[in-house]
This record gives sequence, structure tokens and C-alpha cells, in this order.
Amino acid sequence: MRRIMMLLACVAAFAACSDKVEVAGFMGEDPEIFPDYRNVTIPPNIAPMNFEFTENDADVILQVESPSRTVKVRPRGHLFSFRSRVWKEMLEEASGRGLVFRLYVKTREGWYAYNPFVMNVAKEPVDPYLAYRLIPPGYSLWNEMSICQRDLESFRESRIYSNRQGRGNCVNCHSFCSRDPERMLLHMRSEHAGTYVYMDGRLEKLDTKTPETMSSLVYPYWHPSGRYVAFSVNKTNQVLHASDPNRIEVFDEDSDIVVYDVLNHEIVSCDRLKSESSFETFPIFSPDGRYLYFCSAEAVTPMPERYQEVKYSLCRIGFDPDGLSFGGEVDTLYNARTQGRSASFPRVSPDGRLLAFTLSDYGNFSIWHKDADIHCLDTADGSISRMGELNSDDVESYHSWSSDSRWLVFSSRRDDGLYTKPYFAYVDGSGYACKPFLLPQKNPKRFYGSLMFSYNIPEFVSGKVRLDGRTLADFADSGEPVNVSFRLTN
Repeated sequence: MRRIMMLLACVAAFAACSDKVEVAGFMGEDPEIFPDYRNVTIPPNIAPMNFEFTENDADVILQVESPSRTVKVRPRGHLFSFRSRVWKEMLEEASGRGLVFRLYVKTREGWYAYNPFVMNVAKEPVDPYLAYRLIPPGYSLWNEMSICQRDLESFRESRIYSNRQGRGNCVNCHSFCSRDPERMLLHMRSEHAGTYVYMDGRLEKLDTKTPETMSSLVYPYWHPSGRYVAFSVNKTNQVLHASDPNRIEVFDEDSDIVVYDVLNHEIVSCDRLKSESSFETFPIFSPDGRYLYFCSAEAVTPMPERYQEVKYSLCRIGFDPDGLSFGGEVDTLYNARTQGRSASFPRVSPDGRLLAFTLSDYGNFSIWHKDADIHCLDTADGSISRMGELNSDDVESYHSWSSDSRWLVFSSRRDDGLYTKPYFAYVDGSGYACKPFLLPQKNPKRFYGSLMFSYNIPEFVSGKVRLDGRTLADFADSGEPVNVSFRLTN
């Protein structure tokens, strides 16, 4: 009986039909919907793209056309909701083509049609999971932070770790080795401070502060081999603006780059990455593991008085994974001194072709800079272009690539200027980005309208993270930290 009732509900919400709506006329305008999913490109394995019709209380009906069928959908209130099974079938049919959406409103004269819109369905699927930190704006409620994961093929969200599980320890900087859920790390601050490395079911706690480094390690990025992790060490401060639209300023008074050897518990650096005359930060490895990209700015004092003068260039140095050594020369790919803006948060696509990074007017904490936009460097010819479709009048930053280099996820404040939300965009091999779409939710208007957290550092993951938060909390409580050593190489 229960199955019959569920089937009837499915038919009512997403019922197939062969007849078309009899159209009396045309509105000549686009329908207003939230989220704005009009003319976006989506993966063939994404959760149902439910949306709200926001214009009025009129009687409306939606007609969705796939290559082989037409279905009618009636709203629940203003919400158009799609059953997972039917949605999945239609995506499979439309892969490499698209779905056409036709919205009709009933008037005294009959049904009137809005301009149709499409959801283009790419052939390339997206990685099935997304990991992120949920954090209150301004970081005042730090004990409420958590690292979560979302199944992108459904609406299921689960916590990897919550600050409440570990006596209020601040948890941050989650990172995965090539999107592998069995190889990750994160940091804890406060009582159980340390870097926690999870590899193939085994946990390890690291005490990464050494006499030769100014702080513990931050901003991690794994070498593709899993043998090394690049970090920066930073002397960081934060100020709150009373009237500036950028609200929060986070700046470095000093910073260096190091590489951690996972097997030998050793931190290694060189004088090109550890200079008193420069601030170095945001290191990442190239997909082939032979280069280390990073951002570097001329050191400025005093701070914070001159924080707006700090502008970071995008640089690259050779890296030898066999000998754990660095190249003799640093290449500058974006020169802040001559080009006038500041680079941060570089991310290279897994195929090595495109490097996405953020440009803002100054500094490196672009997630609070309204002028921050995502740009793209073509590694083949060195050309740089603004990824126009991705950007808005507010913040875009904190981005990562999918395994196949075709999807980019990033954080944006475009909706309300306060909370960052995850947006996804299809990117072709030349660097052209399609119109992005907001992470689907079962009831998106209600969900995002009541959400009091920002999505921080969204990262694609190839599967579900099995590490249990309670297990991690117990280990943090009882596990002895491993001390690491430091070595300055050539």
C-alpha cells in the first residue's frame, strides 16, 4: 500500500503526458525563478534542480521536454520539485543535449507562455561528492563550525567533523590528495592543536611548529604522489572595518612556503620560498608534480597601516620529487607590480591546461573583497583572461576543479553580499566557462533563506569520506603528536 501511495505521489508531482498545453498567447518575457537555473549547463549526474517561481500566486504549470518525452509538473505552492528517479532518467536521455522548460500561467483568456529556457546537459559527469566548511560570517561563532560533505547526486549532507565534537576546537583547512576521500588532512586549533593526517584508514597527529618556522602550517596542497604536502607558514592578523564594504581584512605580517615530507616527518624549504623581503603564500603543485605554484608579494611595513599596498604576484618554481629539491629560478606568471592587482588562491586543472586564480585590488584574503573575480591562465601560452560568466558584482573565490577538469566549483556572495554559497560551472578546454548554477537543494528558497552559514573552501571528492567525526575527536583527545623537523635545502 505504501508503495502505491508513493507511486501516486510521484505521478502527481512529475506526471508524463503526451498532450501539450493549449497556448492562448505569449508573455514575451523570461520567468523569474530562484535559483536562476535558466540556460545553465549541468552534469548528467546532478541532484534534481528544484526551483521556485517567484512572480505571483497565479495558476502555473511547467512542461519539461527531453529528447524522448514531455512531462508536466505542477508546483507545491511556488516550488517546482522533481522526483529523483524521473529526473535521473531525463538527464540520461538528455546527456550531451539538453532539457527544455516551458512555464505557463493561466489567465482569463487561457494559458500564456513565458519565454522557454534550457538546461544544457553535459556529457561529462561531476565528481559525486563536495566537501566544505560551514562557518558563520565574521568567525565570531567559531565553535559552530563544521566540515561537511554533500552527495551531489542527491540532497544528502553529512558531517565529517564538527567543532562541538572536540571540545570546541576550531577545525579548518581540509584538503584532499587528488580528490581521494581516503587521503585528507585538516587542522585543529586551541586545546588539541595540530595537523591531522588521514591516509588509508590511519590517523596521525602532527605538531608542525618548529624553532625555524614562525607558526604552524596552513593552506595545504597535496603532491599528486601523496608523498608531500605544500604549506605556508604565516604571521597573520585580522581587523574589522567599521564602514568599508569589504567588512573584514586578514593580512600577513610575514609568510613563507614549506613542503612537508609525509614519510619522513620533515619540513623542507629554500631561500627562494623563505625570504625576509617577500610574503609567500598559497602554494600548490602542478598535476605532474614537477612545479610549485605560489603567490608572492614584496614585504611591506608597518602593517596594518599599509595593508592596501600589498599586492601578490603569481609565481612558479621547479620541484624535484625524487630529490626533494627546488629549482634555482622563480618564474613570474602574473606580475602585480606591472599589472596592478593582487593574485591569490591558484588552482591548476588536473589536465594541466588551465590555472584558475583570484584577482583583487590588494591583499590575499579575497573572500571578503567585493572586487575579487576569478581569472584563468592558459599554461600553454601564458595568456590570462577573466572568466566572465563566473563573476558578479560581489565576491568570487575559493574554487576547485573536478577530476576531469571540466567542472569548477567556487564560493560567491552574489546572492546577499554576506554568505558565500557554492556555484558550479562547466569549463571547456579553452577556458570558456558557462553560466554557473547554485548547489541544488530540495527546497532551495527555504533552505538558503534560513541558512546562517557560509560555504568555505568547496572541494570536489571522488567518493564519500568514511572518517567518523567521533573517531577523530577521540584520537585528538588521546593521540600523541608526532614532532616534525625542519631542513633548509638548496
